[in-house]
Amino acid sequence: MSGEQKTKAHAEQAKGKVKETVGRAVGNERMTAEGRADQAKGDARQAKEKTKDAFRH
Repeated sequence: MSGEQKTKAHAEQAKGKVKETVGRAVGNERMTAEGRADQAKGDARQAKEKTKDAFRH
């Protein structure tokens, strides 16, 4: 996985986790959902990069 894409994936996952936690703390369902969506984007990016790496080797 390229370093830049790996960093982006981890950043999206972390951002999503923070958003989800804050959303739950303040009772904001929309923010919680956005946090889950950000985490899913990060997971998808990471899976894509892992798949590309598997075919390179």
